[in-house]
Amino acid sequence: MQRSLLAASLAALSLTACLSDGKAPATSAPGTPPVPVRLIAINDFHGTLETPGSKLSVPDPADPSKTASVSAGGVDYLSAAIKASRAQVANSIVVSAGDLIGASPLISGLFHDEPAVEAMNALGLDINAVGNHEFDDGQEELLRMQNGGCKAGSTDTSCKRTGRFDGAKFKFLAANVEKADGKPIFPAYEIRKFGGIPVAVIGMTLKGTPEVVTPDGIKGLSFKDEAATVNKLVPELKKQGVEAIVVVVHEGGLQTGTYDECKGISGAIVDIVKGFDKAVDMVVSGHTHQAYNCVIDGRRVTSARNYGQMFTEIDFKLDPKTRDVQPASVKAVNRPVLTTGQPDSVLTQLVDAWRALVAPIANRLSGSLAGPLTRIPSAAGETTMGAVIADAMLASTLGNGAEAAFMNPGGVRAELTPEAGGNVTYSQIFTVQPFANTLMTLTLTGAQLDELLELQWADPTRTRILPVSTGFAYAYSKSAPYGQKVDMASITLNGTSIDAAKSYRVTVNSFMASGGDGLTVLPKGTNRTGGKVDIDALEDYLKANPKLAVPVLNRITALP
Repeated sequence: MQRSLLAASLAALSLTACLSDGKAPATSAPGTPPVPVRLIAINDFHGTLETPGSKLSVPDPADPSKTASVSAGGVDYLSAAIKASRAQVANSIVVSAGDLIGASPLISGLFHDEPAVEAMNALGLDINAVGNHEFDDGQEELLRMQNGGCKAGSTDTSCKRTGRFDGAKFKFLAANVEKADGKPIFPAYEIRKFGGIPVAVIGMTLKGTPEVVTPDGIKGLSFKDEAATVNKLVPELKKQGVEAIVVVVHEGGLQTGTYDECKGISGAIVDIVKGFDKAVDMVVSGHTHQAYNCVIDGRRVTSARNYGQMFTEIDFKLDPKTRDVQPASVKAVNRPVLTTGQPDSVLTQLVDAWRALVAPIANRLSGSLAGPLTRIPSAAGETTMGAVIADAMLASTLGNGAEAAFMNPGGVRAELTPEAGGNVTYSQIFTVQPFANTLMTLTLTGAQLDELLELQWADPTRTRILPVSTGFAYAYSKSAPYGQKVDMASITLNGTSIDAAKSYRVTVNSFMASGGDGLTVLPKGTNRTGGKVDIDALEDYLKANPKLAVPVLNRITALP
Protein backbone atom coordinates (compact mmCIF):
# COMPACT_ATOMS: atom_id res chain seq x y z
CA MET A 1 0.00 0.00 0.00
CA GLN A 2 1.37 3.43 -0.92
CA ARG A 3 2.24 5.86 1.83
CA SER A 4 0.51 9.21 1.60
CA LEU A 5 2.62 12.08 0.34
CA LEU A 6 1.87 14.04 3.50
CA ALA A 7 2.98 11.31 5.88
CA ALA A 8 6.09 10.54 3.89
CA SER A 9 7.00 14.20 3.57
CA LEU A 10 6.75 14.62 7.34
CA ALA A 11 9.00 11.62 7.77
CA ALA A 12 11.58 13.22 5.50
CA LEU A 13 11.85 16.20 7.82
CA SER A 14 14.10 14.42 10.28
CA LEU A 15 17.55 15.98 9.96
CA THR A 16 19.54 12.79 9.81
CA ALA A 17 19.37 9.05 9.96
CA CYS A 18 20.55 7.66 13.29
CA LEU A 19 21.89 4.41 14.59
CA SER A 20 19.12 2.14 15.78
CA ASP A 21 20.26 2.02 19.40
CA GLY A 22 22.17 5.32 19.60
CA LYS A 23 24.75 3.70 21.86
CA ALA A 24 28.50 3.86 21.66
CA PRO A 25 30.06 0.92 19.80
CA ALA A 26 31.40 -2.03 21.68
CA THR A 27 35.14 -2.72 21.58
CA SER A 28 36.10 -5.48 19.16
CA ALA A 29 37.66 -8.70 20.37
CA PRO A 30 41.47 -8.96 20.09
CA GLY A 31 42.61 -10.39 16.77
CA THR A 32 39.35 -9.56 14.96
CA PRO A 33 40.13 -9.25 11.23
CA PRO A 34 39.28 -6.05 9.29
CA VAL A 35 35.90 -5.89 7.57
CA PRO A 36 36.08 -5.56 3.76
CA VAL A 37 33.44 -3.38 2.08
CA ARG A 38 32.77 -2.53 -1.55
CA LEU A 39 31.14 0.77 -2.47
CA ILE A 40 29.73 0.82 -6.02
CA ALA A 41 28.98 4.22 -7.52
CA ILE A 42 27.32 5.80 -10.55
CA ASN A 43 26.53 9.42 -11.37
CA ASP A 44 24.59 11.47 -13.90
CA PHE A 45 22.41 8.60 -15.09
CA HIS A 46 19.74 11.00 -16.41
CA GLY A 47 17.10 8.31 -16.90
CA THR A 48 19.10 6.68 -19.70
CA LEU A 49 17.44 3.26 -19.74
CA GLU A 50 18.57 2.32 -23.24
CA THR A 51 22.14 2.02 -24.50
CA PRO A 52 23.21 5.54 -25.57
CA GLY A 53 24.26 6.20 -29.12
CA SER A 54 27.52 7.75 -27.95
CA LYS A 55 30.48 5.38 -27.80
CA LEU A 56 32.98 4.84 -25.00
CA SER A 57 36.74 4.92 -25.58
CA VAL A 58 38.51 1.96 -23.98
CA PRO A 59 41.94 0.35 -24.43
CA ASP A 60 42.02 -1.70 -27.62
CA PRO A 61 42.24 -5.41 -26.66
CA ALA A 62 44.51 -6.00 -29.64
CA ASP A 63 46.84 -3.11 -28.75
CA PRO A 64 46.44 -1.55 -25.27
CA SER A 65 48.46 1.48 -26.39
CA LYS A 66 45.55 2.41 -28.66
CA THR A 67 41.89 3.05 -27.95
CA ALA A 68 38.74 1.52 -29.37
CA SER A 69 35.24 3.02 -29.47
CA VAL A 70 32.72 0.57 -28.07
CA SER A 71 29.03 0.44 -27.26
CA ALA A 72 28.42 0.89 -23.54
CA GLY A 73 25.52 1.43 -21.17
CA GLY A 74 21.90 0.43 -20.99
CA VAL A 75 20.35 -0.08 -17.57
CA ASP A 76 20.00 -3.85 -18.08
CA TYR A 77 23.73 -4.17 -18.76
CA LEU A 78 24.51 -1.80 -15.89
CA SER A 79 22.37 -3.84 -13.52
CA ALA A 80 24.00 -7.10 -14.55
CA ALA A 81 27.47 -5.62 -14.03
CA ILE A 82 26.64 -4.14 -10.64
CA LYS A 83 24.94 -7.31 -9.40
CA ALA A 84 27.95 -9.35 -10.51
CA SER A 85 30.22 -6.96 -8.63
CA ARG A 86 28.13 -7.24 -5.46
CA ALA A 87 28.15 -11.01 -5.70
CA GLN A 88 31.96 -10.98 -5.32
CA VAL A 89 31.86 -9.53 -1.81
CA ALA A 90 29.97 -10.02 1.44
CA ASN A 91 29.48 -6.31 2.19
CA SER A 92 28.45 -3.74 -0.40
CA ILE A 93 26.47 -0.58 -0.97
CA VAL A 94 25.43 1.10 -4.24
CA VAL A 95 25.24 4.89 -4.43
CA SER A 96 24.48 7.55 -7.03
CA ALA A 97 26.07 11.00 -7.02
CA GLY A 98 23.04 12.82 -8.36
CA ASP A 99 21.22 13.65 -11.60
CA LEU A 100 19.79 10.17 -11.51
CA ILE A 101 16.69 11.69 -13.09
CA GLY A 102 16.00 14.82 -15.10
CA ALA A 103 17.06 15.75 -18.65
CA SER A 104 16.12 12.18 -19.51
CA PRO A 105 15.42 10.54 -22.88
CA LEU A 106 11.81 10.16 -23.94
CA ILE A 107 11.45 6.59 -22.65
CA SER A 108 11.81 7.89 -19.09
CA GLY A 109 11.20 11.62 -19.40
CA LEU A 110 7.75 11.29 -20.98
CA PHE A 111 6.61 9.32 -17.95
CA HIS A 112 8.03 11.80 -15.41
CA ASP A 113 11.06 9.56 -14.75
CA GLU A 114 8.98 6.90 -13.06
CA PRO A 115 10.68 4.34 -15.36
CA ALA A 116 14.14 5.40 -14.13
CA VAL A 117 13.11 5.06 -10.49
CA GLU A 118 11.57 1.64 -11.14
CA ALA A 119 14.75 0.53 -12.91
CA MET A 120 16.97 1.67 -10.03
CA ASN A 121 14.73 -0.14 -7.56
CA ALA A 122 15.25 -3.34 -9.53
CA LEU A 123 18.98 -2.69 -9.90
CA GLY A 124 19.36 -2.41 -6.13
CA LEU A 125 20.43 1.21 -5.72
CA ASP A 126 20.72 2.10 -2.02
CA ILE A 127 21.31 5.87 -1.98
CA ASN A 128 21.00 8.82 -4.35
CA ALA A 129 22.51 12.17 -3.39
CA VAL A 130 20.30 14.73 -5.10
CA GLY A 131 21.75 16.68 -8.01
CA ASN A 132 20.55 19.87 -9.65
CA HIS A 133 18.44 17.99 -12.21
CA GLU A 134 16.45 16.29 -9.46
CA PHE A 135 14.87 19.73 -9.02
CA ASP A 136 13.92 20.20 -12.70
CA ASP A 137 10.22 19.72 -12.00
CA GLY A 138 10.26 21.31 -8.56
CA GLN A 139 10.58 20.10 -5.01
CA GLU A 140 7.09 18.61 -4.70
CA GLU A 141 7.68 16.39 -7.71
CA LEU A 142 11.02 15.33 -6.23
CA LEU A 143 9.27 14.33 -3.01
CA ARG A 144 6.88 12.24 -5.12
CA MET A 145 9.86 10.41 -6.62
CA GLN A 146 10.80 9.30 -3.10
CA ASN A 147 7.35 8.73 -1.66
CA GLY A 148 5.30 7.50 -4.60
CA GLY A 149 1.85 8.34 -5.89
CA CYS A 150 0.58 9.34 -9.32
CA LYS A 151 1.30 12.82 -10.63
CA ALA A 152 -1.82 14.96 -10.45
CA GLY A 153 -3.19 15.96 -13.83
CA SER A 154 -0.95 13.55 -15.74
CA THR A 155 -3.11 10.43 -15.99
CA ASP A 156 -1.94 9.92 -19.56
CA THR A 157 1.75 9.66 -18.65
CA SER A 158 1.94 9.02 -14.88
CA CYS A 159 1.40 5.53 -13.44
CA LYS A 160 1.09 4.47 -17.08
CA ARG A 161 2.51 0.95 -16.90
CA THR A 162 0.81 -0.58 -13.84
CA GLY A 163 -1.61 2.09 -12.67
CA ARG A 164 0.55 2.93 -9.65
CA PHE A 165 3.91 4.35 -8.71
CA ASP A 166 5.38 3.26 -5.39
CA GLY A 167 8.34 5.64 -5.37
CA ALA A 168 12.00 4.94 -4.72
CA LYS A 169 13.07 2.08 -2.48
CA PHE A 170 16.43 3.81 -2.22
CA LYS A 171 17.02 6.92 -0.10
CA PHE A 172 17.39 10.44 -1.43
CA LEU A 173 19.90 12.48 0.60
CA ALA A 174 20.36 16.26 0.60
CA ALA A 175 22.55 17.40 3.48
CA ASN A 176 22.97 20.97 2.23
CA VAL A 177 19.39 21.68 1.10
CA GLU A 178 17.26 23.37 3.75
CA LYS A 179 13.67 24.62 3.79
CA ALA A 180 12.76 28.08 5.03
CA ASP A 181 12.20 26.72 8.54
CA GLY A 182 15.74 25.30 8.62
CA LYS A 183 14.58 21.71 8.25
CA PRO A 184 15.95 19.52 5.43
CA ILE A 185 14.00 18.45 2.38
CA PHE A 186 15.66 15.00 2.73
CA PRO A 187 17.92 13.43 5.37
CA ALA A 188 21.55 14.52 5.46
CA TYR A 189 23.01 11.06 5.71
CA GLU A 190 22.39 7.35 5.93
CA ILE A 191 24.27 5.01 8.27
CA ARG A 192 24.88 1.39 7.32
CA LYS A 193 26.61 -1.26 9.46
CA PHE A 194 29.11 -3.75 8.07
CA GLY A 195 30.36 -6.37 10.48
CA GLY A 196 28.81 -4.28 13.24
CA ILE A 197 30.84 -1.20 12.25
CA PRO A 198 28.85 1.87 11.17
CA VAL A 199 29.62 3.74 7.94
CA ALA A 200 27.97 7.09 7.28
CA VAL A 201 27.18 8.22 3.74
CA ILE A 202 26.58 11.98 3.51
CA GLY A 203 24.77 13.04 0.33
CA MET A 204 24.41 16.51 -1.16
CA THR A 205 24.13 18.59 -4.30
CA LEU A 206 26.26 21.50 -5.44
CA LYS A 207 25.74 24.81 -3.65
CA GLY A 208 25.35 26.44 -7.07
CA THR A 209 22.12 24.53 -7.82
CA PRO A 210 20.00 27.73 -7.76
CA GLU A 211 22.01 29.05 -10.70
CA VAL A 212 21.11 26.13 -12.96
CA VAL A 213 17.48 25.31 -12.11
CA THR A 214 14.20 27.16 -12.51
CA PRO A 215 13.83 29.48 -9.51
CA ASP A 216 10.14 28.65 -8.99
CA GLY A 217 11.00 24.98 -8.48
CA ILE A 218 13.26 25.65 -5.49
CA LYS A 219 11.35 28.52 -3.90
CA GLY A 220 11.92 28.55 -0.14
CA LEU A 221 14.97 26.29 -0.32
CA SER A 222 18.55 27.29 0.48
CA PHE A 223 21.67 25.49 -0.75
CA LYS A 224 24.57 25.54 1.70
CA ASP A 225 28.32 25.30 1.14
CA GLU A 226 29.37 21.69 0.59
CA ALA A 227 32.46 21.58 2.84
CA ALA A 228 30.90 23.60 5.65
CA THR A 229 27.86 21.30 5.64
CA VAL A 230 29.97 18.16 5.93
CA ASN A 231 32.22 19.59 8.61
CA LYS A 232 29.20 20.56 10.71
CA LEU A 233 27.94 16.98 10.56
CA VAL A 234 31.20 15.29 11.57
CA PRO A 235 30.88 15.92 15.35
CA GLU A 236 27.27 14.73 15.24
CA LEU A 237 28.32 11.50 13.55
CA LYS A 238 31.18 10.91 15.96
CA LYS A 239 28.78 11.23 18.90
CA GLN A 240 26.93 8.28 17.38
CA GLY A 241 30.11 6.21 17.23
CA VAL A 242 30.72 6.77 13.52
CA GLU A 243 34.32 7.03 12.35
CA ALA A 244 34.01 5.90 8.72
CA ILE A 245 32.55 8.69 6.58
CA VAL A 246 31.86 8.75 2.81
CA VAL A 247 30.70 11.90 1.03
CA VAL A 248 28.61 11.56 -2.14
CA VAL A 249 28.37 14.98 -3.76
CA HIS A 250 26.92 16.21 -7.03
CA GLU A 251 29.84 18.40 -7.97
CA GLY A 252 32.95 17.47 -9.88
CA GLY A 253 36.04 18.27 -11.84
CA LEU A 254 37.88 17.86 -15.12
CA GLN A 255 41.00 15.93 -16.07
CA THR A 256 42.92 15.17 -19.25
CA GLY A 257 43.69 11.46 -18.75
CA THR A 258 41.75 8.31 -19.52
CA TYR A 259 38.68 7.26 -17.54
CA ASP A 260 40.68 5.57 -14.76
CA GLU A 261 43.36 8.25 -14.42
CA CYS A 262 43.72 11.63 -12.73
CA LYS A 263 45.77 13.96 -14.91
CA GLY A 264 45.57 17.65 -14.14
CA ILE A 265 42.40 17.41 -12.07
CA SER A 266 40.74 20.82 -11.76
CA GLY A 267 37.35 22.25 -10.99
CA ALA A 268 35.16 22.84 -7.95
CA ILE A 269 35.67 19.37 -6.49
CA VAL A 270 39.34 20.07 -5.70
CA ASP A 271 38.71 22.92 -3.26
CA ILE A 272 35.64 21.19 -1.84
CA VAL A 273 37.62 18.08 -0.92
CA LYS A 274 40.47 20.15 0.50
CA GLY A 275 37.91 21.90 2.70
CA PHE A 276 36.52 18.68 4.19
CA ASP A 277 37.33 17.64 7.74
CA LYS A 278 40.05 14.98 7.80
CA ALA A 279 37.43 12.59 9.18
CA VAL A 280 36.07 12.20 5.64
CA ASP A 281 37.58 9.04 4.17
CA MET A 282 36.50 9.10 0.51
CA VAL A 283 34.41 11.11 -1.94
CA VAL A 284 32.14 10.06 -4.81
CA SER A 285 31.43 12.95 -7.19
CA GLY A 286 29.56 13.82 -10.40
CA HIS A 287 27.98 16.72 -12.31
CA THR A 288 30.74 17.27 -14.91
CA HIS A 289 30.01 14.03 -16.83
CA GLN A 290 33.68 13.15 -16.51
CA ALA A 291 35.40 9.96 -15.43
CA TYR A 292 38.37 10.12 -13.07
CA ASN A 293 40.02 8.17 -10.28
CA CYS A 294 41.93 10.57 -8.07
CA VAL A 295 43.56 11.07 -4.71
CA ILE A 296 42.98 14.65 -3.55
CA ASP A 297 44.24 15.83 -0.18
CA GLY A 298 44.86 12.22 0.79
CA ARG A 299 41.31 11.06 0.02
CA ARG A 300 40.13 8.87 -2.87
CA VAL A 301 37.85 10.91 -5.16
CA THR A 302 36.03 9.28 -8.07
CA SER A 303 33.53 9.95 -10.84
CA ALA A 304 32.07 7.50 -13.38
CA ARG A 305 31.25 9.53 -16.48
CA ASN A 306 27.47 9.56 -17.20
CA TYR A 307 24.42 7.74 -18.69
CA GLY A 308 25.27 4.44 -17.00
CA GLN A 309 28.17 3.74 -19.35
CA MET A 310 30.51 3.19 -16.42
CA PHE A 311 30.51 2.50 -12.68
CA THR A 312 33.09 2.77 -9.93
CA GLU A 313 34.18 0.04 -7.51
CA ILE A 314 35.79 1.31 -4.31
CA ASP A 315 37.09 -1.44 -2.05
CA PHE A 316 38.15 -0.61 1.49
CA LYS A 317 38.54 -2.23 4.89
CA LEU A 318 37.15 -1.18 8.26
CA ASP A 319 39.51 -1.49 11.20
CA PRO A 320 37.71 -3.38 14.01
CA LYS A 321 39.68 -1.49 16.66
CA THR A 322 39.41 2.11 15.41
CA ARG A 323 36.14 1.39 13.57
CA ASP A 324 37.47 3.62 10.82
CA VAL A 325 38.59 3.06 7.22
CA GLN A 326 42.13 1.76 6.90
CA PRO A 327 43.60 4.41 4.54
CA ALA A 328 45.99 2.03 2.82
CA SER A 329 43.15 -0.37 2.04
CA VAL A 330 41.22 2.00 -0.24
CA LYS A 331 41.39 0.88 -3.88
CA ALA A 332 39.22 2.14 -6.72
CA VAL A 333 38.62 1.32 -10.36
CA ASN A 334 36.26 2.70 -13.01
CA ARG A 335 34.66 -0.11 -15.00
CA PRO A 336 33.03 0.32 -18.44
CA VAL A 337 29.58 -1.22 -18.86
CA LEU A 338 30.06 -3.05 -22.15
CA THR A 339 27.16 -4.45 -24.14
CA THR A 340 29.06 -7.61 -25.04
CA GLY A 341 27.98 -9.33 -21.82
CA GLN A 342 24.67 -10.77 -20.70
CA PRO A 343 22.09 -8.16 -19.61
CA ASP A 344 19.87 -8.47 -16.55
CA SER A 345 16.72 -10.05 -17.97
CA VAL A 346 14.48 -8.43 -15.36
CA LEU A 347 15.65 -4.99 -16.43
CA THR A 348 15.47 -5.91 -20.12
CA GLN A 349 11.82 -6.84 -19.69
CA LEU A 350 11.14 -3.60 -17.81
CA VAL A 351 12.79 -1.48 -20.51
CA ASP A 352 10.93 -3.38 -23.22
CA ALA A 353 7.64 -2.66 -21.47
CA TRP A 354 8.33 1.08 -21.32
CA ARG A 355 9.65 1.05 -24.89
CA ALA A 356 6.36 -0.42 -26.11
CA LEU A 357 4.39 2.29 -24.29
CA VAL A 358 6.47 5.13 -25.72
CA ALA A 359 6.90 3.73 -29.27
CA PRO A 360 3.87 5.41 -30.93
CA ILE A 361 5.16 8.82 -29.88
CA ALA A 362 8.89 8.10 -30.09
CA ASN A 363 8.77 6.94 -33.72
CA ARG A 364 6.69 9.86 -34.97
CA LEU A 365 8.31 11.66 -37.90
CA SER A 366 9.20 15.19 -36.75
CA GLY A 367 11.01 16.59 -39.78
CA SER A 368 14.07 16.12 -41.92
CA LEU A 369 17.57 17.56 -42.17
CA ALA A 370 20.13 18.07 -44.92
CA GLY A 371 22.87 17.09 -42.49
CA PRO A 372 23.61 16.53 -38.79
CA LEU A 373 23.20 19.31 -36.24
CA THR A 374 25.96 19.16 -33.66
CA ARG A 375 27.05 20.72 -30.38
CA ILE A 376 30.60 21.21 -31.65
CA PRO A 377 31.37 24.88 -30.98
CA SER A 378 32.80 27.27 -33.52
CA ALA A 379 35.70 29.54 -32.59
CA ALA A 380 33.12 31.99 -31.23
CA GLY A 381 31.16 29.32 -29.33
CA GLU A 382 28.22 28.86 -31.70
CA THR A 383 26.78 25.43 -32.50
CA THR A 384 24.54 24.36 -35.36
CA MET A 385 22.13 22.64 -32.97
CA GLY A 386 21.83 25.73 -30.81
CA ALA A 387 21.36 27.98 -33.83
CA VAL A 388 18.45 25.90 -35.15
CA ILE A 389 16.75 25.87 -31.75
CA ALA A 390 17.04 29.67 -31.53
CA ASP A 391 15.63 29.98 -35.06
CA ALA A 392 12.71 27.73 -34.09
CA MET A 393 12.03 29.85 -31.02
CA LEU A 394 11.94 33.01 -33.12
CA ALA A 395 9.71 31.50 -35.80
CA SER A 396 7.26 30.25 -33.19
CA THR A 397 6.84 33.66 -31.54
CA LEU A 398 6.76 36.06 -34.47
CA GLY A 399 3.09 36.53 -33.66
CA ASN A 400 4.13 37.86 -30.25
CA GLY A 401 6.25 40.49 -31.95
CA ALA A 402 9.54 38.64 -31.44
CA GLU A 403 12.56 40.11 -33.23
CA ALA A 404 15.30 37.85 -31.84
CA ALA A 405 15.59 34.70 -29.74
CA PHE A 406 18.21 33.39 -27.32
CA MET A 407 18.74 29.85 -26.02
CA ASN A 408 20.68 28.69 -22.96
CA PRO A 409 23.45 26.29 -24.03
CA GLY A 410 22.86 23.98 -21.07
CA GLY A 411 19.37 23.31 -22.39
CA VAL A 412 20.76 21.85 -25.63
CA ARG A 413 21.15 18.30 -24.38
CA ALA A 414 22.04 16.34 -27.53
CA GLU A 415 22.74 16.49 -31.23
CA LEU A 416 20.45 15.62 -34.14
CA THR A 417 21.82 13.01 -36.52
CA PRO A 418 19.24 12.25 -39.22
CA GLU A 419 18.22 8.72 -40.04
CA ALA A 420 17.91 7.31 -43.55
CA GLY A 421 16.45 9.89 -45.91
CA GLY A 422 17.38 12.69 -43.52
CA ASN A 423 14.43 12.02 -41.21
CA VAL A 424 14.40 12.80 -37.50
CA THR A 425 11.94 11.36 -34.98
CA TYR A 426 10.19 12.82 -31.96
CA SER A 427 12.35 10.68 -29.69
CA GLN A 428 15.44 12.36 -31.13
CA ILE A 429 14.22 15.92 -30.69
CA PHE A 430 12.95 15.14 -27.18
CA THR A 431 16.46 14.06 -26.24
CA VAL A 432 17.69 17.43 -27.52
CA GLN A 433 15.11 19.42 -25.52
CA PRO A 434 13.70 17.32 -22.66
CA PHE A 435 12.72 20.05 -20.17
CA ALA A 436 9.31 21.11 -21.54
CA ASN A 437 10.05 24.80 -20.98
CA THR A 438 7.54 27.23 -22.44
CA LEU A 439 8.62 30.06 -24.70
CA MET A 440 8.36 33.59 -23.36
CA THR A 441 8.55 36.78 -25.39
CA LEU A 442 9.43 39.91 -23.44
CA THR A 443 10.62 43.45 -23.98
CA LEU A 444 14.20 44.56 -23.25
CA THR A 445 15.96 47.80 -24.00
CA GLY A 446 19.08 47.80 -26.14
CA ALA A 447 21.12 48.45 -23.01
CA GLN A 448 19.56 45.40 -21.37
CA LEU A 449 20.36 43.31 -24.45
CA ASP A 450 23.98 44.35 -24.05
CA GLU A 451 23.80 43.39 -20.36
CA LEU A 452 22.35 39.99 -21.31
CA LEU A 453 25.30 39.32 -23.59
CA GLU A 454 27.81 40.37 -20.93
CA LEU A 455 26.23 37.90 -18.48
CA GLN A 456 27.62 35.08 -20.62
CA TRP A 457 30.91 35.69 -18.77
CA ALA A 458 29.45 36.31 -15.29
CA ASP A 459 30.79 32.98 -14.03
CA PRO A 460 34.58 33.17 -14.34
CA THR A 461 34.85 29.38 -14.29
CA ARG A 462 32.42 28.73 -17.14
CA THR A 463 31.51 30.83 -20.16
CA ARG A 464 27.97 30.30 -21.44
CA ILE A 465 27.65 31.44 -25.07
CA LEU A 466 23.94 31.80 -25.82
CA PRO A 467 22.79 30.51 -29.20
CA VAL A 468 21.14 33.40 -31.07
CA SER A 469 18.60 33.46 -33.87
CA THR A 470 19.32 34.43 -37.46
CA GLY A 471 19.42 38.18 -38.03
CA PHE A 472 21.02 38.95 -34.66
CA ALA A 473 24.79 39.45 -34.61
CA TYR A 474 27.53 40.82 -32.39
CA ALA A 475 31.25 40.58 -31.63
CA TYR A 476 33.08 40.05 -28.38
CA SER A 477 36.69 40.33 -27.25
CA LYS A 478 38.30 37.33 -25.56
CA SER A 479 40.83 39.47 -23.74
CA ALA A 480 38.53 42.24 -22.55
CA PRO A 481 37.50 42.22 -18.87
CA TYR A 482 34.04 41.14 -17.75
CA GLY A 483 31.56 43.93 -18.35
CA GLN A 484 33.43 45.11 -21.41
CA LYS A 485 33.46 41.91 -23.49
CA VAL A 486 30.84 43.04 -26.01
CA ASP A 487 31.20 46.25 -27.98
CA MET A 488 27.64 47.57 -28.07
CA ALA A 489 28.33 49.15 -31.45
CA SER A 490 28.78 45.64 -32.87
CA ILE A 491 25.31 44.44 -31.87
CA THR A 492 22.99 44.44 -34.88
CA LEU A 493 19.49 43.25 -35.62
CA ASN A 494 18.82 42.50 -39.29
CA GLY A 495 21.85 44.60 -40.20
CA THR A 496 20.88 47.65 -38.12
CA SER A 497 22.75 48.63 -34.97
CA ILE A 498 20.66 48.45 -31.85
CA ASP A 499 19.86 51.57 -29.87
CA ALA A 500 20.54 51.47 -26.11
CA ALA A 501 17.32 53.36 -25.37
CA LYS A 502 15.05 51.57 -27.83
CA SER A 503 12.85 48.59 -26.88
CA TYR A 504 13.11 45.17 -28.53
CA ARG A 505 10.97 42.04 -28.32
CA VAL A 506 13.05 38.94 -27.60
CA THR A 507 12.13 35.32 -26.98
CA VAL A 508 13.72 33.05 -24.38
CA ASN A 509 12.48 29.95 -22.57
CA SER A 510 10.73 30.03 -19.19
CA PHE A 511 13.85 28.82 -17.39
CA MET A 512 15.85 31.76 -18.71
CA ALA A 513 13.01 34.23 -18.27
CA SER A 514 12.94 33.55 -14.53
CA GLY A 515 16.68 34.21 -14.19
CA GLY A 516 18.03 30.70 -14.68
CA ASP A 517 21.74 30.28 -15.52
CA GLY A 518 22.43 33.59 -13.80
CA LEU A 519 20.69 35.61 -16.52
CA THR A 520 19.53 38.19 -13.98
CA VAL A 521 18.50 40.82 -16.50
CA LEU A 522 15.73 38.69 -18.04
CA PRO A 523 13.33 38.84 -15.06
CA LYS A 524 13.34 42.61 -15.65
CA GLY A 525 11.82 42.12 -19.10
CA THR A 526 8.33 43.61 -19.49
CA ASN A 527 5.16 42.87 -21.50
CA ARG A 528 5.60 39.13 -21.24
CA THR A 529 3.69 36.90 -23.63
CA GLY A 530 3.73 33.11 -23.34
CA GLY A 531 4.23 30.76 -26.25
CA LYS A 532 4.45 27.08 -27.09
CA VAL A 533 6.43 24.42 -25.28
CA ASP A 534 9.97 24.53 -26.65
CA ILE A 535 9.98 21.03 -28.14
CA ASP A 536 6.70 21.74 -29.96
CA ALA A 537 8.23 24.88 -31.44
CA LEU A 538 11.23 22.88 -32.64
CA GLU A 539 9.07 20.17 -34.19
CA ASP A 540 6.88 22.74 -35.95
CA TYR A 541 9.95 24.47 -37.35
CA LEU A 542 11.46 21.23 -38.67
CA LYS A 543 8.18 20.21 -40.29
CA ALA A 544 7.83 23.64 -41.90
CA ASN A 545 11.37 23.42 -43.32
CA PRO A 546 11.89 19.94 -44.81
CA LYS A 547 15.49 18.98 -45.48
CA LEU A 548 16.53 21.90 -43.29
CA ALA A 549 20.00 23.11 -44.21
CA VAL A 550 22.74 23.13 -41.60
CA PRO A 551 23.14 26.81 -40.65
CA VAL A 552 26.35 28.71 -41.27
CA LEU A 553 27.87 29.81 -37.97
CA ASN A 554 28.49 33.51 -38.56
CA ARG A 555 26.20 35.21 -36.06
CA ILE A 556 28.83 35.72 -33.36
CA THR A 557 32.37 36.92 -33.93
CA ALA A 558 35.19 36.30 -31.45
CA LEU A 559 37.95 38.90 -31.44
CA PRO A 560 41.33 38.67 -29.66
